[in-house]
Amino acid sequence: MTITTLNAQKLQTVPNVDLNKYVGKWYEIASYPQIFQKGCHCTTAEYTLSEKGYMIVENRCNRDSVNGKQSYIKGKAFVEKNSGNAKLKVQFFWPFKAKYWIIDLADDYSYAVVSHPNKKYLWILSRKSKMDDTVYQEIISRLKLNGFDLSKLQKTKQL
Repeated sequence: MTITTLNAQKLQTVPNVDLNKYVGKWYEIASYPQIFQKGCHCTTAEYTLSEKGYMIVENRCNRDSVNGKQSYIKGKAFVEKNSGNAKLKVQFFWPFKAKYWIIDLADDYSYAVVSHPNKKYLWILSRKSKMDDTVYQEIISRLKLNGFDLSKLQKTKQL
């Protein structure tokens, strides 16, 4: 297969996500840099189930250094029907919703990989601020097989 063929490969999500296990705090291990995350270090995302059927999303990071001023944004995540809870739409600013697809997930929910069907967004998340390098390399190998441009992936500085 050529690289063009791989990039055109349709992105698949994991078959099922137990939202009760997914909630909690995640540390960003690596990502495709996004303008809204410029200068972010020690990035985390925390998910909480609301009584209204959606998840509350709280993203934090320290600006410009690991000890920088904390930046915070709160949003909502809505599960797409018939997606096994693996496809969500995240909303930080009404009325805009972004696709949030869980494409890789540890059996014990110790890591997750999130993207968008266009593959222009990518986040590797972990329950701990540091990820075992063997686990990281296995994730990278799967991302490569799925046609992701790994030259764009940057590790996130964590304490």
